[in-house]
Amino acid sequence: MYRIVFVFLFFISAFSYGQEIIIKNYESDELKDVRTLKIHLPKSYSKDSIGNYPLTIVLDSEKLFDLYVANSSLFEKKDKVPEQIIVGVHISKTKYKDVGFIKENSLPTESSSQFYRFLRDELLPYIEDNFKTSPFLSIVGEGLAGNFITYFLKEKEPIFNSYIVINPMFGQDIVSLMSSYYLKRYEARDNTFYFYVSDGPQNNSKKQERINGLGFFFKKNTIKNFHFKSDSLTRSPSNLSAISEAIPRGLSAVFEKYSAISEEEFNKNIKDLSPPDAILYLENKYLDIEFLFGTAIKIRQKDIFAIEGIIIDKENGDYLKDFGEMILKLYPASEMGNYYLGKYYESGKLYKKALNQYRTGYGKMNPSDPRAEQFYINIERLLSR
Repeated sequence: MYRIVFVFLFFISAFSYGQEIIIKNYESDELKDVRTLKIHLPKSYSKDSIGNYPLTIVLDSEKLFDLYVANSSLFEKKDKVPEQIIVGVHISKTKYKDVGFIKENSLPTESSSQFYRFLRDELLPYIEDNFKTSPFLSIVGEGLAGNFITYFLKEKEPIFNSYIVINPMFGQDIVSLMSSYYLKRYEARDNTFYFYVSDGPQNNSKKQERINGLGFFFKKNTIKNFHFKSDSLTRSPSNLSAISEAIPRGLSAVFEKYSAISEEEFNKNIKDLSPPDAILYLENKYLDIEFLFGTAIKIRQKDIFAIEGIIIDKENGDYLKDFGEMILKLYPASEMGNYYLGKYYESGKLYKKALNQYRTGYGKMNPSDPRAEQFYINIERLLSR
């Protein structure tokens, strides 16, 4: 059983984001050692009694924790990632002890197997039992730790949804090990998984060859529900700058479903859809956000506008009514739902109903709003009929 030696709270002024950082010294039965944990709790954690938060484990907290927290906080402000519980785990100064591998077969050493069991059997249950975590789990590692976290892919029941692997020091058998994990089994899971890997500017040819080899493996082995992305950061001025660049890139990759619809997402998944399928895509996107990240958020207005052209231009605008009613349900104080309903009724020559919708929308607006003029023009046009 795990035991907590002591706990104290303090606030990291360097971030000035207002989140809480808990420091825990954790006595591990598996390691026969005490490990320092840094636990970042989001700003809303104490205010939200029912919300759950994705959990991210960051190995080598002395090097990566502050960078990851700072980047995730900035991405939260831009609404690109959900708030997260972030746990930084201190690893031995002799990194090979905790995250090393046997040269001859690339398998974990006896001591790194112990560290693996500590994470799987002690740390994760403790965090999930004592904090409000959602089912979406991520793990971050760099160098040897980047190789180490790939061992979790062998678990019969997937533990992590996403892996951020920064300039890893892979063993020579990384590709054959990956093949042995039979990742095709992830296709049967009703879930989504991400694997992000980056390289660095000072890699020798052997290290770079192994990173590239993993990239070739995933290109040859497309796995539904398992998204692989790699970035080459060999032109960064230093390994530190490459790490600083890799973290935000990794965040963007593994939380792509959470962020608003990008131009790439629209062109790839939406632009050729019919109006009802575009509306369904939007609704399912936000159901996925709630399911994956434990975060129930309203459909963003920018995402509503992203599919506006499809609704208006395709199938004679027959789905403007469904679109307008969806917006009114989400944003009853907004005039936009009334606008689309007005356009729907006007296109069907139901002028009285259209006029009522335009008037209702106009009544919600500040007369100084430049968009109010369009409502007024619509009202004047229909009155003249």
